[in-house]
Amino acid sequence: MVSEDSNITGNSADGAAAGAPERRITVRRAPRFVPFMVLGGLLGIVVAAFVAFGLPADPAFDAGAVFGFFTVAFAAGGVILGCIVALVLDRLSFRRSEHAIVEAVAEDEPGDD
Repeated sequence: MVSEDSNITGNSADGAAAGAPERRITVRRAPRFVPFMVLGGLLGIVVAAFVAFGLPADPAFDAGAVFGFFTVAFAAGGVILGCIVALVLDRLSFRRSEHAIVEAVAEDEPGDD
């Protein structure tokens, strides 16, 4: 992810003749939230299956109904935990961010070689 800190309009030694404006940007790697949410939901479903079918059952409830109830609860909790993990990793990415100075480069005309 690239974010612009400020808009500096100075010239470097190389770009002084061309008059290219410079900008200072911050470059960092930010996590994508959707894969974390999907992974958290899937882990919640796996935990729900373990709770519903792996633990001793109460004869008053059907195992499928217990699985459905716990799937909703644990999948929602897994999605929330996935979002929290992604937010923590996003905040940690600010520490590893790097600053760079970029300058505009004139594009070549299609007929120029």
